[in-house]
Parts: sequence; C-alpha cells; structure tokens
Amino acid sequence: MPRFMRKGARLLAVGLALAMVSSCAVRTDQIARDPNTVRIALNGWVGYEASAEVLAYVLREEMGYEVQLMRVDEQPSWQALDQGVLDVIVENWGHEELMELYGPEGNGTVVDGGPNGNEGVIGWYVPAYMEEEYPEITTVEGLKEHTDLFRTAETGDKGEFLGGAPGFVTQDQGMINAFDLDLEIVYAGSEASQITEVRRRYANEEPVLFYFYDPQWLQEELDLVRVDFPDYEEGCADDLSSVPCDYPAYELNKIFRAGFVETGDPAYQFLDNWTWTNADQNQVAQMIADQGMDPTDAAEVWVEENPDVWRSWIPEGFEPLS
Repeated sequence: MPRFMRKGARLLAVGLALAMVSSCAVRTDQIARDPNTVRIALNGWVGYEASAEVLAYVLREEMGYEVQLMRVDEQPSWQALDQGVLDVIVENWGHEELMELYGPEGNGTVVDGGPNGNEGVIGWYVPAYMEEEYPEITTVEGLKEHTDLFRTAETGDKGEFLGGAPGFVTQDQGMINAFDLDLEIVYAGSEASQITEVRRRYANEEPVLFYFYDPQWLQEELDLVRVDFPDYEEGCADDLSSVPCDYPAYELNKIFRAGFVETGDPAYQFLDNWTWTNADQNQVAQMIADQGMDPTDAAEVWVEENPDVWRSWIPEGFEPLS
C-alpha cells in the first residue's frame, strides 16, 4: 500500500532539461522511479488540465500516491514517456506518427491506453449572430464569398483566421489552400489568449472566424456555429499543404509509458480504468478557467460531487482512504 505524501500535486516543467537524445538507440523507459509517485503530463489546454487534476486528486487523496503534474507540450510529452521521465498522457489527439515512432511497431516505449471517454471535435467556428446575418457563411462557398468580413489591420486584404497555439493539431493552412480561401492564419499564442480575444469580439458582436474544439467549456457559454466542410475521409489529410476535407472526429485516448504498464501497479490500473464524459471535463474546466478556482480545489469539488463515477475507477480490491 503506497504511503501518504504531502497534500498538493507538485507542478514541474519538462523542457530543454530533458536533453532529448535519440530514442532509437536504446529503450530508456526503464529509468528508476519512486513506485509511490505517478508522473502525469500536463499539456497546455484547460480541458486537459481538468482531467489531470481530477486524476491527481484521487490518486493522492484516495489512493495515497504522490503525484507530479509535469508541464510539457504535446509532442515533447511523447519524448518524455520514451525517456522514462513521464508515466502517462491522459488526452491524446491522434498523433499516429508518434505512435509509429514510439509504440509497439517502433521502439516499444509507449502503449495505447485506450479511450478516456472524451470525444474530440476540431473545426472552424463563427458566432451564431454571424450566421443570423449571413446564413450561408457556414458553408464553404458562403465563407469564400464573405472572407472580407474578417479583415483586420494585421491581415490587410485577407480575412483573419484566428488560431490558438501553433503547437495544436492543425490542418488549417491546407484547408485554406484546398478551398482557395482568402484567409491568413493569425495565432493567438495559447488557448487562454484565444478565448480572451473570442470573448471580446463576441461581446461586441464583431466578426470572428476561429479554430476551436470540443470538449471545451466555452462551448457552454457562447452560441457558436461550426463551418460545414466536406466530411473527413481516410487519406484526405495526408498532404497537409492541401486538405479538401474537415477534421476527423477523435476518440481521445490515454498513452502510457510501457514500463509503467508492466508494473501492474494499482496507480496504472486506476488510470487504465478511468473514463469520463465531455460534460464532466467541461464542468471542471469551467471552474478553473471561468470561475478562477484553484485547479486542485476544482478537482476536489468534482470528486466530492461524483463519488459514484470515480469509485468505479479504483482497482478491484483496493480500498479508498475515505
């Protein structure tokens, strides 16, 4: 039985200090670790943070583990798993190329942990008030006709397409090229910055066309409409310079360090059992981002209100501490 550790998940950063060496030469995921510590990647959007904080809270307060939440971007998270300095990514959006590199058909340092219960949808969005004024704007031809509505001082004669963080999964430039849209991508820099800008324009009923996704708590606050592109088909996004289709739907999944799986530890079993819904994630994310709650406090509120959900994640035979 893991021992109690101090309250509060430690928040660490994983960056250049990882000294990213070639992962093809040697399996590095067996680096010695404290078996009472679980190391969870913390990627840069609040929905992910909501999931990670709830899992950290239950692991810490109900199972007695120490938890390290380690801030790291999406792709470096996989490198960190490969090098043995992380144990799990809790929300993966595709990244088949990284699974080929690090998974069973590559060097074998990571394992697909199966669905986390969240359904991921990426797309282009406009506020509902724009569709009311220009009903055709959510079609490809209608959007093409009205790109001038989105012009800004920064984009000049082109309309602005507002992106989030440059490191997010994206095929936007390929869609712009394939559909011959007179648009220029401007990156807000982060999810938080993008939300701030979208909310500002929404409050003033200004035009805005932007990359967005679900699960995302802002979808519960603003009335947004997704632009309708041809459905995704296998292979249509293989050439990212020209993508004549919409984004695919993602069954979001967990990615484990192979050595962590091999331990069969109750912490691994707990994370393997974990699934929850978009509504669950959005509830916690909204408390963090919109209500300004400390992430640990938001996780505690959700855990206290949903014992029937999280208790099913506890491995059989393991007695929670409360």
